[in-house]
Amino acid sequence: MNELFYFLLPVVIFCIFMSLRTLFIPNTVKGKLVSVDNFLYLGSVYLTVIIGFGLIYLLFELIGISILIEVNPQNRNNIFETSFYFSAMTLFSVGNGDVIPHGIGRIITVTEALIGYTLPAAFVAKVMFERDK
Repeated sequence: MNELFYFLLPVVIFCIFMSLRTLFIPNTVKGKLVSVDNFLYLGSVYLTVIIGFGLIYLLFELIGISILIEVNPQNRNNIFETSFYFSAMTLFSVGNGDVIPHGIGRIITVTEALIGYTLPAAFVAKVMFERDK
């Protein structure tokens, strides 16, 4: 299982990076300020980040490094659900406090939260930059 972890972790991080990188490449968002294409583009970036960080949390849990603690003892068995739920809550908000990161999970969570706060600003700046052209 450790070999799979060391293979998948860099792959997931690379996918997240490549998705975020598209925000900073010129001419990827074209046309109108508000369009279905722009909405789908932003949605796909958010989805990639949620799935990517959810996989990172899950990979750590699968190799036995617990980085997420659920406050409600009834939900502690479903680590798949918890990983992706926590990833979405971290990206979109500061969370509800029902899942708490610890150890290296705190650093990963802070990284995801920073990405979540900068994504809208980067997207708006990109759309405005393209509009000025």
